[in-house]
Amino acid sequence: MIDFDRELIDKCQTNAPRYTSYPTADRFYLDFTAKNQEQQLYKKFSEINPEPISLYIHIPFCNTLCLFCGCNKIITNDRSQISQYLVYLEKELELYYQYINRKLDVIQLHFGGGSPSWLSIEEVDLVMNLLRKYFNLDNAKEIAMEVDPRHTGADFIACLNNNGFNRISIGLQDLDPKVQKAVNRIQPYEQSELVLNSARSFGFKSTNIDLIYGLPFQNLPQFSHTIDQIIKLAPDRIALFNYAHIPSMFMPQTRIKEEDLPKASEKLDMLQMSVNKLVDNGYVFIGMDHFAREDDELAIALENGTLQRNFQGYSTFADTNMLSFGVSAIGFLGNTYYQNVKDTTSYYQFLDNKQLPILRGFILDDDDILRRYIISQIMCQFKLDYLSVEQKFKIDFARYFVAELVKINDLEEIGLLHTSQSSFKVSNRGRFLIRNIAVIFDKYYKLQPNKYSKVI
Repeated sequence: MIDFDRELIDKCQTNAPRYTSYPTADRFYLDFTAKNQEQQLYKKFSEINPEPISLYIHIPFCNTLCLFCGCNKIITNDRSQISQYLVYLEKELELYYQYINRKLDVIQLHFGGGSPSWLSIEEVDLVMNLLRKYFNLDNAKEIAMEVDPRHTGADFIACLNNNGFNRISIGLQDLDPKVQKAVNRIQPYEQSELVLNSARSFGFKSTNIDLIYGLPFQNLPQFSHTIDQIIKLAPDRIALFNYAHIPSMFMPQTRIKEEDLPKASEKLDMLQMSVNKLVDNGYVFIGMDHFAREDDELAIALENGTLQRNFQGYSTFADTNMLSFGVSAIGFLGNTYYQNVKDTTSYYQFLDNKQLPILRGFILDDDDILRRYIISQIMCQFKLDYLSVEQKFKIDFARYFVAELVKINDLEEIGLLHTSQSSFKVSNRGRFLIRNIAVIFDKYYKLQPNKYSKVI
């Protein structure tokens, strides 16, 4: 049952991280260098039979600028820029292979951006052949790509199928022409329908659509129509994001007028309507802003307690080490996070010098590992058992988290969760405000709490 408590949401409105990692990427430090990464690679992959890994490939190119976007992207129609980038992507892959000195098994592969679908069919073939050259993809359970329907035809989906892809995510955002014009993303319904139908015809195991509420000129009747149209498209998963208007951080957003944005109460109207319609039409509320059909892997993972979370959001493979390639890409090895340099000039220079293109990273200490586990349990299992934490980490939970437990009791009083002597469980109404609960165990949050997006 979904309990959408508007009064509670208003009372708890604050800024908080989305916790695709802990510590969050803004805590990574520049003292983490390529040398640290080399040490981690040797440490993790020198064993005889290392566990399968996940791969992330960042393709930063787009052919048009979406004004709401906060991704690291390069707007270009110059195909030579893409060709050059792929040359250096191979250099990075080869460099990692030299350090690892073996073809690691891959369980999950994800292409993000930018718009990975701005690659040509020939370029997709090229990248996949490169990946097979340096990694073993034979037993990969999921190969996914974020696609832009505006330049994705049935032939491109056929190419993905030929290369083993079995999941796509479509950036759709809104179907209203006035909203689309305001954010510079004109995208007719029929284009998304073509992509989804093509993926289904090839037997893709999962399709996702991204939506955003809070964009300029959105209102309840208009967005209700968009939701109805999305339900007709029947994707396996839906991500319903709150637009974070932070023009001081994302320059393209300066072209969006604040007076054109819906008020906070209107945004809540749109969210409440969307949740009710999606649940009434067979979608399970996974958590925070994700929905999935009952037979989708995410919904099954939620039901059996194996749901996880990584830089791509909710997942069933997040407990694997992730090697990430391309500008700005973030990966993790054991108890270490790393991020690549964010511009192509630096990226190319590092690789020309045969250096891993590391910008920054973070080595977790014992307290970080403990808090990461707790935040993951809250975000993915929507509960926390103190005794299991004590057994796993050899601590006295009540003594270690004295201040945090006071705040947990405060959240119980307003209805976000239910506590017992040795645990707490997030309430149905608290599921929408899960970030409010997780942030209690984030020791870094108080340093700069206002730099994050609103929880709703």
